[in-house]
Amino acid sequence: MSDFAQPTKIRLRVEGMDCASCATKIENALQRLPGVQEVFVSIPAGTVIVSHDGSEADDGIRQRVSDLGYRVAQVDAAGSSNHRQQQADDEASHAEDGPSHLHEHTSGGGPWWRTRKGILTIASGLALAVAYVLGKAVPTEHWAFLLAMLVGLVPIARRAVSAARVGTPFSIEMLMSVAAIGAVVIGATEEAATVIFLFLIGELLEGVATSRARASIQDLTRLVPKTARVEEDGQVREVQAETLAVGALIQIRPGDRIPADGMIVSGQSAIDEAPVTGESTPVRKRPDDTLFAGTVNGDGLLRVRVTAAAADNTIARVVRLVEEAQESKAPTERFIDRFSRIYTPGVVAVAILVAVVPPLLFGGVWSNWIYKGLAILLIGCPCALVISTPAAIAASLSAGARRGLLLKGGAVLEQVGKVTMACFDKTGTLTAGKPQVTDVIGLARSENDVLRFAAALEAGSSHPLATAILAEAHKRDIPIPATSESEAVGGKGIRARVDGLHVFLGSPSAAAEIVSLKPDDELRFAGLNDEGKTVSVLLIGQLLAGAIAMRDEPRPDAEKGLRLLSKAGIKAVMLTGDNLRTATAVGKQLGIDVQAGLLPQDKQRIVAQFRNKGWTVAKIGDGINDAPALAAADVGIAMGGGTDVALETADAAVLHGRVSDIAAMVDLSKRTMVNIRQNIAVALGLKAVFLVTTIVGLTGLWPAILADTGATVLVTLNALRLLAPSGANEADEK
Repeated sequence: MSDFAQPTKIRLRVEGMDCASCATKIENALQRLPGVQEVFVSIPAGTVIVSHDGSEADDGIRQRVSDLGYRVAQVDAAGSSNHRQQQADDEASHAEDGPSHLHEHTSGGGPWWRTRKGILTIASGLALAVAYVLGKAVPTEHWAFLLAMLVGLVPIARRAVSAARVGTPFSIEMLMSVAAIGAVVIGATEEAATVIFLFLIGELLEGVATSRARASIQDLTRLVPKTARVEEDGQVREVQAETLAVGALIQIRPGDRIPADGMIVSGQSAIDEAPVTGESTPVRKRPDDTLFAGTVNGDGLLRVRVTAAAADNTIARVVRLVEEAQESKAPTERFIDRFSRIYTPGVVAVAILVAVVPPLLFGGVWSNWIYKGLAILLIGCPCALVISTPAAIAASLSAGARRGLLLKGGAVLEQVGKVTMACFDKTGTLTAGKPQVTDVIGLARSENDVLRFAAALEAGSSHPLATAILAEAHKRDIPIPATSESEAVGGKGIRARVDGLHVFLGSPSAAAEIVSLKPDDELRFAGLNDEGKTVSVLLIGQLLAGAIAMRDEPRPDAEKGLRLLSKAGIKAVMLTGDNLRTATAVGKQLGIDVQAGLLPQDKQRIVAQFRNKGWTVAKIGDGINDAPALAAADVGIAMGGGTDVALETADAAVLHGRVSDIAAMVDLSKRTMVNIRQNIAVALGLKAVFLVTTIVGLTGLWPAILADTGATVLVTLNALRLLAPSGANEADEK
């Protein structure tokens, strides 16, 4: 193979991989294969990515993981499982002798008690109960407890041996096997059987909790209906939603879920976007408005043109982006991984010293100190410590995605919480990105007449100002009359005959060439211009009928969003290429500092200057025009809507274009880091406490195993709290 050949990447979906021990075993096993260059295991996403030079076939890589007792499905570029291969895996798994891997439980989607892991736990518990009953009736209960222990220990020991063969001698299964066998040797058989059962319970709970975190984002896919109503040649037929092609015309009845991203062709309705955007109030949608897959049609029949295939709709993209983000480790997570590689062998060494040194050097009782050494072995498993960070990050990424906050991995999630300066673009970021009518001034005619004549002239135009006038007329339910003799006056305006009258709509300067404007009117129009508004003057014949002022208005939540950032100690500044007058007007309205008239390279330079002065900078923009500044910032955040989010440039994105979501993203980051610190404290604190109490003789094997599996369950459940709705918005409202 050429030295310049690109490495081959294979991405596997691994069922039953729920803990740090699983990840370590898989990583060590794959790294020992010839030609494998890099292995990355993501517990939260349940995936394994392997880069190799091609000397090892993909089937060999899959087989190595399967040999450890996991079910494996290859995932293609689109992120969907290879069903034929999955079926082969299932058949191979059923053909195995004995129970499958220890952690294989709820990933299949069935109830825990019907999984192999659940059955094994129940069998171990029943065997222990039978041994206890026999112990009351028969003096030889030692053998009953030994058999009860073997029910759970045999599959654990098998996996321990398999892991040791491929490079993981210090797996939790090996520590458990050594501890259980050692307990039997020193006569603590009843305790050994109980410890095995408690271990199985703890691992089962751990798997259930991990599965819940993993499923939280996948639940979004259930929002999309399975079928859609396609309109072809005047006929409507029902098809599978996943088969919809871009450009297809579909009908959506009142009360139906929307099966695809699209644009309304005809009809209007109130759309419940809460499942996707979190907005509690339905949004009124009209022709040319966009719809998200998974939202709910309210009260009107809609005809919609599909704009994205099923694999690329809003929800599919969110799920895919979050899974990819979960595969990117945060700095804290990488540190904990490195620490755990030293920690576990270190604890094993301590356990050996505790078991051997006191009897050899100080005349201690061998059985007592061996018992303490075995307990320390159980304390030494790093599962709780290693899962403490990825569990919290996975829950946060999922919770953020459900609100439309997309972050490219744990490193970005950590960095967002450190931001001290937020640099906003104006158009399309702090503002809606399209003009709106702000003032209708009636002079010789009423306001409604001014709007009616202006809308008549602009009917059929796609110019942003024309669209604003037509939208305002529609909002006020003003009928639009027909026109004749319509003519555009280059660079000045438009004129036509409406209701038999000659009507002109154009700039104040163009109107002044036709009629004489009063000084008061000129001052009024100049004042509107000073507020950053564009003024169009309406003339009917030789009369100044009125005027319409328009401006790209701030987003409804922009002021609130900036206030939340200020409360969080983050300074905000507007960096815009717009003219100083317009930018200053918007900045004054929002209470934000302004730097205007900037080219893309100017924005990049200013962001770099802020960073050089010690600020941690987030640049928020549309992700395209602001590409250089987004790349220069510590965190680049794209502000967009639907499938137009420019994630290629940015580190993160606000999918639904809410300024307040920037504060929510910062709040999510800070809560995540607090959660991680809590998890690490619990994981290390419990182990430290039980290490001391075991050495002084206060606790034994039972508390030791609870210190391990109990801590793992606790940190996972603590991480799952991040899935609950919370954030800056709620705090502000309180």
